[in-house]
Amino acid sequence: MFIQTEATPNPATLKFLPGKEVLVEGTADFREAEAAGQASPLAGRLFAIPGVTGVFFGYDFITVTKEEGPDWQHLKPAILGAIMEHFMSGAPVMTAGSHAAHAHADEHGEFYDEGDIEIVATIKELLDTRVRPAVAQDGGDITFRGYEKGTVFLHMKGACAGCPSSTATLKHGIQNLLRHFVPEVEHVEQVG
Repeated sequence: MFIQTEATPNPATLKFLPGKEVLVEGTADFREAEAAGQASPLAGRLFAIPGVTGVFFGYDFITVTKEEGPDWQHLKPAILGAIMEHFMSGAPVMTAGSHAAHAHADEHGEFYDEGDIEIVATIKELLDTRVRPAVAQDGGDITFRGYEKGTVFLHMKGACAGCPSSTATLKHGIQNLLRHFVPEVEHVEQVG
């Protein structure tokens, strides 16, 4: 098994490409070891490596975030070994039912006025077709959270969360794109 790695705009996050599907649908973002270990055997293995503070699964990639201190050259062999061991073991990436619950929780919590349903549908389509594929290239994901009085609220995950360039991505890239196609959009804000 050959696992490729790619740098991301976030220096604390590295993208790992195992050459196979990781999650067939949706994404999974883990920020704490206990929750990760319960929901995913692979995330549990990765959090067992000292210095790992975040794990994110996309369709065909895994991004790992580290704390300040350890160098990637010291962490990378352990992370590559954990990913390889996991896929060679044949264990599932997510425990039965945990991804469905994780994805379901992710979809709820959206807020917008019923009168804005057409605007929200256009915003979501633009995010899915133009923004999310580009963000996935960088090892992350962005999901719609809400729309209120001209402001779009988005949640950034994976390499995008805490990335030094995330504010520029939101304010210049995504905000300008949405304003161009949806004149009602005035601002884009990040929510946790």
